[in-house]
Amino acid sequence: MTDLVHERTDLGDADVEWLRLLVGDWQLLSDLSFADLVLWVPAGDGWLAVAHVRPTTGATAFVDDVVGQDVARGRRPQLDRAFDEQRICRERDPDWQDDVPLREETIPVVRDGRPIAVMARHTNLSTMRTPSRLELTYVACADALALMITSGSFPVAGAPTGMRRGAPRVGDGLLRLDVDGLVTYASPNAVSAFHRLGHDRELVGQSLAEVTTSLMRGRGQVDEGLSLVVTGKAPWRADLEASGATLSVRAVPLQVDGRRIGALLLARDVSELRRRERQLLSKDATIREIHHRVKNNLQTVAALLRMQSRRVDDAAARTALSQAERRVAAIALVHETLSTGYDETVDFDDVAARGLSALVEVARPGGAVRTQHEGSFGRLRAEDATALSLVLTELVQNAVEHGFAGRDGLVTVHAERSGAGADDRLVVRVSDDGMGLPERSQNGLERDGLGTQIVKALVSELGGTIAWSGRPGGGTDVRLDLVPRPLED
Repeated sequence: MTDLVHERTDLGDADVEWLRLLVGDWQLLSDLSFADLVLWVPAGDGWLAVAHVRPTTGATAFVDDVVGQDVARGRRPQLDRAFDEQRICRERDPDWQDDVPLREETIPVVRDGRPIAVMARHTNLSTMRTPSRLELTYVACADALALMITSGSFPVAGAPTGMRRGAPRVGDGLLRLDVDGLVTYASPNAVSAFHRLGHDRELVGQSLAEVTTSLMRGRGQVDEGLSLVVTGKAPWRADLEASGATLSVRAVPLQVDGRRIGALLLARDVSELRRRERQLLSKDATIREIHHRVKNNLQTVAALLRMQSRRVDDAAARTALSQAERRVAAIALVHETLSTGYDETVDFDDVAARGLSALVEVARPGGAVRTQHEGSFGRLRAEDATALSLVLTELVQNAVEHGFAGRDGLVTVHAERSGAGADDRLVVRVSDDGMGLPERSQNGLERDGLGTQIVKALVSELGGTIAWSGRPGGGTDVRLDLVPRPLED
């Protein structure tokens, strides 16, 4: 819809945002109306259909989507009249489409006192019969919302209704409140939902606020917005928990000429959904705690290795223990990042920045060698992050220890991420302005050293390649071409 509006119309950003709010909430109006809704916006000398929604409570009026259709002014006079006169138009006789009678009503969409679009409501009359009280209530609520659209009071900007899963819909349960918060109508599904909460008496004629207060009595923590929702004063959502059941309730205040005349409330039993959410939160917390403990254990191992290296007289053994400590610390850093997240992926830019800083501080006390991080690694799966952390640790440590013999220098790590999914690629360059590649080495590290074996094995695990080369003017450049695992897997 946004693309069509920007490409084909002159509507401003604020008007487009208003239409997006309307479309985000108009399934409610479609279900209450038992009708298809089509949004038409002025486009040049005619009208352009930019959005279409079908009801879940009745038969659709259109088998095919009408989005993208345009009509010249004068061809659909009811659209022209609703927009020009800024009123709801119902004057036309039913149309016949594929042997199906359709009734069309046009509703001007008003913002800040001026019309910006027209919403057409198409009702399939082939299934019409004597309406029940539920259907009459639905249509009355729909007409009230339509009037609010013409006055610019619906949708309600900033209403926090879509922030949580399990949003109630019309068929889940509907209650109509008067201006004092008394229930004037409750659908069978709404009555059943409140029965599951423990309310076994009649709802109609009762104050919904008093009903919910009796159900919540004795509970320590209550949703602070619940009182405004159950009285119909705020267009919010809240959860109501009692007797082991959870009800999600959404209020839509109804207004006439800026005066509140009542509200309609949608209610849905989300007990199973909330139970599963709590289970997932518990599992997420457990996983984060595991990563936290692994990180603590790895840091303990690193500390033990550091203590042991201080008590070893042999220089080679002391170096080996220090290298092992550094590698364990690199793995611990990844687990520390995982312990603060909500999934098994890591923002590797944060890992790289913290790891490089700590690495140089340990390798060259005094800060004679600086590190610089350029580009972005993006998010990586935990196993890729661990492998890449170890690879960078080895490469940067080697550059710091062997590339700068008693002089200042700079180590630059540049990352470039491109593609997505199966085409995702990550190119990493580790460059220094040091002494360059030694003659005895053809790959940047000691050919038979443990560091070389670790780097090559991990790069292979990352599905990539590695290449060392000298830099013009001195220094070393290491290029990693990697294929990260897809995050969604």
